Amino acid sequence: MFLSKKRLGSRNDEVFYFVTNAILAVITLLVLYPLIYIVSASFSSPNAVSSGKVILFPVEFSLEGYEAVFKNNMIVSGYANSLFYTIAGTVINVGLTLIAAYPLSRKDLPGKNILMFIFSFTMIFNGGIIPNYILIRDLGMINTRWALLLPGAISVYNMIVTRTFFQSNIPIELYEATSLDGGSDFKYFTSVVLPLSKAVIAVISLFYALSHWNAFFNAFLYLNNKSLFPLQIVLRDILISTSIDPSLVLDPETMAARQGLADLLKYSLIVVASAPMICLYPFVQKFFIKGVMIGSIKG
Repeated sequence: MFLSKKRLGSRNDEVFYFVTNAILAVITLLVLYPLIYIVSASFSSPNAVSSGKVILFPVEFSLEGYEAVFKNNMIVSGYANSLFYTIAGTVINVGLTLIAAYPLSRKDLPGKNILMFIFSFTMIFNGGIIPNYILIRDLGMINTRWALLLPGAISVYNMIVTRTFFQSNIPIELYEATSLDGGSDFKYFTSVVLPLSKAVIAVISLFYALSHWNAFFNAFLYLNNKSLFPLQIVLRDILISTSIDPSLVLDPETMAARQGLADLLKYSLIVVASAPMICLYPFVQKFFIKGVMIGSIKG
């Protein structure tokens, strides 16, 4: 009887795992297929894209979409600007986040609750677009790179995540040991806290980098100089310039050809804009998986 129950339990487990894996496989396919389709369409011919021939693999392999994208001289400057905004902005963001999170993780910080209230208040209330624009204008940051770097230089959510990591994963005994050796708070922060915080640093760095790379609205508000435009604004201008007004095209064949090229261009632009962040993720994946579990298990 015991063996039969054991076998029954084993069979039930096998059925459970089979059903679970099947569901996960379906969900994975649903997520991956649009990505695969976009990449395949970007390497297909305009005619294949417009006629719906592309299903899974490229049809009539062509680089026409990418050629059309990189013919625009603004693409290179947009890429360079986005790289600068992403790297410089992430360094500023991570530095300020760590500097703010560490003292707030200490129980002996005077006025800790008041400071946390002030930080949390900004997550709920905001001055709005017009007051923010007036502030940026009065600070002299309109049409400068600082307009994309300093506003929002610290995310309160990321700061709270980092503070929780410090509290949950770095024992207070390490601080006491450093103090007994004559080490200052600065030495403890740089020599002990930061080396033990690689996981959370990788996580918030990825969040900040994604935010800067995809930044669009602030650049749209504060920048008029095209030489400062990030990639997202450049891609927007390209999409607008390739849009088709049906009333201006009388020949159906010409309209179909232009529509196919416009669709192809959209897919190529998606790949061009997404590739850097997709390539970055594998390098921080192991830290990201560990970092997203911050606060769930203490020990």
